[in-house]
Amino acid sequence: MFELPINQHGTVFQKEVWNELMQIPFGRTISYLELARKTGDSKATRAVANANGKNNVCIIVPCHRVIGANKELVGYSGGLWRKKWMLEHEAKLAYGVQTLF
Repeated sequence: MFELPINQHGTVFQKEVWNELMQIPFGRTISYLELARKTGDSKATRAVANANGKNNVCIIVPCHRVIGANKELVGYSGGLWRKKWMLEHEAKLAYGVQTLF
């Protein structure tokens, strides 16, 4: 986890989502639904996905750790191949796992 001051410009809701992203442990993933629940509204998955996409510091605020409810890789502005690589790299470092997807 990075520890440095971050001041992204966004709505209160976006900042809440970005804060929740910072709580996802290295090498772990959660679904958009789980992330929406953490913001207090399980029906806000699209809003959460939109806020996730507005994140301007993708490595530091780890939006790549959010996956679909069906455990599939979905939505990443850098391309799904990068998202897959980052998740597998983290899993390998954290748990010695070679592949997740």
